[in-house]
Order: sequence, then structure tokens, then C-alpha cells
Amino acid sequence: MNKKIRIGAVSYLNTKPMMLGIKRSGLLDKIELTEDYPARVAADLQNDRVDIGLIPVAIIPAIPNAQIVSDYCISAEEDVASVAIFSEVPLTEVKTLLLDYQSRTSVNLARILIRDYWKLNLRFEAAGPDFREQIKGTTAAVVIGDRALEQRLQSPYMNDLATAWNNFTGLPFVFAAWVANKPIDPDFIDAFNRALGYGLQHIDEVVADLSFEAYDLKTYFTENIQYQLNQEKRKAIQLFHEKLKTLSPIEPA
Repeated sequence: MNKKIRIGAVSYLNTKPMMLGIKRSGLLDKIELTEDYPARVAADLQNDRVDIGLIPVAIIPAIPNAQIVSDYCISAEEDVASVAIFSEVPLTEVKTLLLDYQSRTSVNLARILIRDYWKLNLRFEAAGPDFREQIKGTTAAVVIGDRALEQRLQSPYMNDLATAWNNFTGLPFVFAAWVANKPIDPDFIDAFNRALGYGLQHIDEVVADLSFEAYDLKTYFTENIQYQLNQEKRKAIQLFHEKLKTLSPIEPA
């Protein structure tokens, strides 16, 4: 018997169109599918608990034999809406920035932008599970995913990280890509890509099947999130990886 290919997907709303394609493609008989938040999917790929994962691009250099295997990704050319710094005061008045534990890419993007684009000197703290309650006074937080779409209704100030990166570099930003940690049968990769593409052609069905009051999902899937991985986005990944090398470790609080 052929061994099933283990796939780790992200459980956020922004993956729902691609997941529809996977679940309708007939691939479910050939794969073992798990869904979790981005950092955990990355850990699973790094520790060989999955063969392909939709992972934050910051972790790609740490994955043995990493190779991007799909024509699709999670990216944004301008406002991504679901990855931002939220605060009660303008960013120039913020003193402490809490870093969401669910994605290494987003928090490192925030650190790069704080240093190189906004040119601010903030104190960084790793955030725990209930950190959104700490967004008060001069304490801000990087919030990602579905929780960020909810946080937009609560925080007076929001700085979208994809918009800031685009203003800083002129490039889109890729948050997550489908990455394998070993060679995968090209026929499977072809079928996998066709499945993802199918899902993205049926976004209206995805929206109709979801209930989410905090944000208009048709806008999110068709205007905020960009799913196609092109050469310009690969260039953006390369630039981000170069910037990552210049970040120093965060000192313990």
C-alpha cells in the first residue's frame, strides 16, 4: 500500500477556500489531514510529523530540505486585514508590543517594520493565550488571523502589517506557503495544486457556508488575501528572509 501523505493546514478562515478544494478533490483518500494554528503546523513540519505544511514563511530556512510545492499561498498586496498591530494609542506612543504566539512570520515582520520602517524603540514581550485583554494604555499587540478580524472592532488604532511592508518595500507580503520537507511525487503535487485552484474558483460557496459577523468574508477572500504565488511574491519572501537574519534575539521580560 502507498503511504498516505501527511498534510498540515492552518485552521484560520483564510484557508477555507483552499480547504474546500482539498476536501472535494478526492485527495482525502490519499492524505492524512490535520489543521492547527500556523506555528504548530510549522513545528509539525520541522519535526517530520507532516510531509507538507502551510507554514509561516519565517520558518522555511529552519526546515530540512524545505521546498515550496504549490502555486498558492497566503499573501497580500496591500491591506491583509487580519495581521496588524492593535493599540489604544497611536503607534508612536506605544511602549510595549505583545507578540502573538501563533505565527513567527507576523511577529518578526512587525519587529522589522518597527525598526526599519517606523523607526521606533519598543519593548517586545511574548504573548500568552489571553493577551488581547492586555491591549491597554501604551501596550499594543500583534494579533493575527480570525482574532485580528474581531479585534478591528475593539481597538481604536490598527496598523496593517502587509500595508506597511508594501509601503516600505514596494512588494507584496507572503505570510504562509505550502512547503514540503522531502521530495513529493510530482503527480501528487499536480493534483494538489489543481485541488487548491478549484477551491479558489468557488469562493462564493465558501462564503455561503460560513458565519462570521466581524468582517465581510467575500471582501476578505477576494480583496485582502492574495492566493497566487508569483515571482514578485517569491522575491518578497527572499527579501524577508534577508531581513530576518538581521534581527537580534528578544531578551526575556
